[in-house]
Amino acid sequence: MPDEPEEVPELHVPVGMFEDIEDLKVKLAHLTAQVEALTGGGAEPGEASDDADGKAEDETEDEWQYPPFVLLLDAPSYDDELRALIEWVEGVLVPGYLAEPSADARWCHLWFEHTVAIARLHAVWLAWQELTDPASCGYTGPSVWHRDHLDPALRELRGSTGPFSGCTKGEHQIGHRLPSVVPSAWHRTGD
Repeated sequence: MPDEPEEVPELHVPVGMFEDIEDLKVKLAHLTAQVEALTGGGAEPGEASDDADGKAEDETEDEWQYPPFVLLLDAPSYDDELRALIEWVEGVLVPGYLAEPSADARWCHLWFEHTVAIARLHAVWLAWQELTDPASCGYTGPSVWHRDHLDPALRELRGSTGPFSGCTKGEHQIGHRLPSVVPSAWHRTGD
């Protein structure tokens, strides 16, 4: 009989450590998928990356797709995205974060008619979707969302030079923020 230790030491591992390890595994898988997506997902030379079906072993059926910039979407995708954004802004952001508008903190009830507001709020919403999911960002995600996304966006939107600067309580103005020349990336011409 081989030499076996007489006594097996007891290992006391805190339960939280297992949760931390699982969180790290999820983050590593997410980062690996991002790196593969950004680099074209090609395997290193000499690595066997395809199985018998021609798919990579770790490839999932639904590949992660980064959301496009909302202002570059065409109808009906733009309409669907705007509808979902309006639902989030009116259901989460307005009741939870926006106090009564004032001269120092403006808000337009027709915010969705301001292109700059749509772009900023869409970016905040995308960050909210990612940073409020503990599986992808851990428990500090909401704090990061407030600090890095919500607070700066609201300062820009509600400030005296923001897109609502011409809007007063009960009165909506949009013409004050429209550029005279639309950037070519935002305007598509028929081919």
